[in-house]
Amino acid sequence: MVNLAIRNVRLVDPVSGRDEVTDFVVRDGVIQSPGTDGAGLESRDGEGCVVAPGLWDVHVHFRDPGNPAAETTQTGAVAAAAGGFTHVVTMPNTSPACDNAEQIRAQLDPSLPVRILPSASVTRGRAGGELADLALLSAAGVSSFTDDGNMVVSDELMFRAMTFAQSVGKPVMDHAVVPSIAQGGVIRDCPLARDHGWRIFPPEAEVEAAKRDIRLCEQTGCRTDIQHISCGETVRLIREARARGIPVTGEATPHHLSIAVEDIPDDDAGYKMNPPLGTREDVAVIRQGALDGTLSLFATDHAPHTAESKAAGFASAPFGIIGLETALGVTWRVMVDGMRMSLLDFFNRWVVGPAQLLGVAPMGLNAGRLADFVLIDTQNPWTVDPSRFRSKSRNQPYTGWTLPVRPLLTVCEGRETFRERTGEGR
Repeated sequence: MVNLAIRNVRLVDPVSGRDEVTDFVVRDGVIQSPGTDGAGLESRDGEGCVVAPGLWDVHVHFRDPGNPAAETTQTGAVAAAAGGFTHVVTMPNTSPACDNAEQIRAQLDPSLPVRILPSASVTRGRAGGELADLALLSAAGVSSFTDDGNMVVSDELMFRAMTFAQSVGKPVMDHAVVPSIAQGGVIRDCPLARDHGWRIFPPEAEVEAAKRDIRLCEQTGCRTDIQHISCGETVRLIREARARGIPVTGEATPHHLSIAVEDIPDDDAGYKMNPPLGTREDVAVIRQGALDGTLSLFATDHAPHTAESKAAGFASAPFGIIGLETALGVTWRVMVDGMRMSLLDFFNRWVVGPAQLLGVAPMGLNAGRLADFVLIDTQNPWTVDPSRFRSKSRNQPYTGWTLPVRPLLTVCEGRETFRERTGEGR
């Protein structure tokens, strides 16, 4: 268990609303009262650093079982800890799909460097034909339900799933893309797509799905999360729904916040994700939605793929990019440096918003709590070098980007799970 005194550090806790420079002391893994003597503990200078609650990510893919060459539960968890995360929600689009209690229980491993809060599929095999045994999955410890990677197209099945989930206090998350509208599209309309003859992914595929999800959310009262928002119109729909008291949320991913379809340089599958990157107008609306709280949480949609599969080119490569180890820096660069978001709001999106979606109490930094935090260096920008990633995969568009902050230390439930060694860099 961690024994540590960080002197003169900026403490930002969105759970309690504290933002102050203080000494932060942890003894035997437990946060101590302000003013506690840290004699005999490891001591470090916190000048230029921020200590905040450990980050939560409600949308990650660890590819286990099914594709261990891209990622495993262990490597994904290590990458998450290196990114400052202490809690992650794994998606069920594994092979086989996570639609049974055994796969849920296998992820509840206390030895991992992060706490996994598994989601389970809404339908058997994520095939959309019949509901999975939601009651059994709930009893096994599932955090949420989603067929992520596929939309639950049937209104009747989705209504039944949301009705059950509401009764047991679990959220439903939806990959809001209507397949009959997307029609195999891979990119939003832009000159690059037209030059290459790539199939267009119309924004209506997401917008119409969001309208359906919001309608069912209102009918059932189930907490409903629209995953990886890519369209400005979706943000406007969510804003109107939340103003009417409908319990719908939307995820702002680092890539949809930071890159527009017009920024794709060429035939580079590192920029291919589902839903695809939006236009610059979409990006501006998504940033504003994250700033004003319409989009109440950030999420990475960490989606590892092997180099061989991504080498097939934009049109043929699988969708998805990794993001756990760059998420903090990318979102800070866009939202804190670019949009002047306060640090309390910033960490609210990474901690409080995700926990509220899941219906659990977020872990703050009050004395007497088991320490669950990330220590962040805010004075030494770093350059993204994928060869240094802990993830097994490298598929992402940020190589060479300069990011303004980086985790120095991650502590999960009193245990040190990541420490950047002196001179290690990124």
